[in-house]
Amino acid sequence: MSRAVRTPGGLSLRLDVRALIVVVLLLLAAGTAGVALIGTGDARIPAGDVLRTLAGDGTAYQDFIVKELRLPRVLVGLLVGASLGLGGALFQALSRNPLGSPDVLGLSQGSTAGALVVIVLMSGSAAQVTAGALAGGLVTGCAIYLLAWKRGVHGYRLVLVGIGVSAIVTAVNGYLLTEADLVDATRAVVWMTGSLDGRDWEQVWPLLWLCAVLVPLVLVNARGLRMMEMGDDVANALGVRVQRVRLVLTVCAVLLTAAATAAAGPVSFVALTAPQLARRLTLPRFAKGARGAPAPGPCLLPSLCTGAALLVTADWAAQRAFGADRLPVGVVTGVLGGCCLLWLLVAERRAGRI
Repeated sequence: MSRAVRTPGGLSLRLDVRALIVVVLLLLAAGTAGVALIGTGDARIPAGDVLRTLAGDGTAYQDFIVKELRLPRVLVGLLVGASLGLGGALFQALSRNPLGSPDVLGLSQGSTAGALVVIVLMSGSAAQVTAGALAGGLVTGCAIYLLAWKRGVHGYRLVLVGIGVSAIVTAVNGYLLTEADLVDATRAVVWMTGSLDGRDWEQVWPLLWLCAVLVPLVLVNARGLRMMEMGDDVANALGVRVQRVRLVLTVCAVLLTAAATAAAGPVSFVALTAPQLARRLTLPRFAKGARGAPAPGPCLLPSLCTGAALLVTADWAAQRAFGADRLPVGVVTGVLGGCCLLWLLVAERRAGRI
């Protein structure tokens, strides 16, 4: 359900009411899970006290616990989830494949390789590991794009090249682990699981600034991306500079994924799951295509909000659902994402696409 809205300046916009409602509900869910997560821990703080502390009315003790220890972790979780959700939606739209996520294309593995090089070969600090993960993701993204280029980049070729690169980088990561000593190998495995433990304001600000730049850039190019869903020839006829839009959005998706991986490690399957959930939440039943397949069209903003809500909720579950045993968030998202992957494969098979 959409409505046309005309601004006082004469600008006409189409507003998707259903998508707007879903975005608002997802933001409320993410905020609620974030408040619950801030109050969780050895020093439990009721939700009302958390809100008062965030508003500036807490005690010195509550200020320290909430604003210095727990709020940065929650903000990193929200930003990482949002980045992965938006990056996954971009890759799936560009490849026109619901399995075209950074986990499948090898970007997460590339960031992992960059981090392992710093940990194993350089015994680097946490800041150096973050820089190495970011560099590894960017190098892998550039390699995939260049290898997939043949008079432009097209969806299935991008997916196939990404799967091949992913296999190669995964083998390199395994070799690096075998060459590490016990301390470095343990540190690397912990990082590779994906975790928000120990995250502070040093991880918040770079992610926040990156999202502040890239998210508006993505939304500006969203119309071109929607036109490209009808085919490159049609998009060109409608005035879309297809290869320019594809390059800009690919760079944005690579940067979002690499930055998220650098901040929290390779948190698996959020980039795959969030866009699919967002699409099914925002599309009405009558808009579905043949055999129950979702209708095409990128759900960028809903995917961003779904990723944020999904990751912070998974982190809360990792902290609370297993009693005294607190799991890394990557373990929970891996279990949920694996189930979602099987569901997608079954749905694609029933639709006759695989």
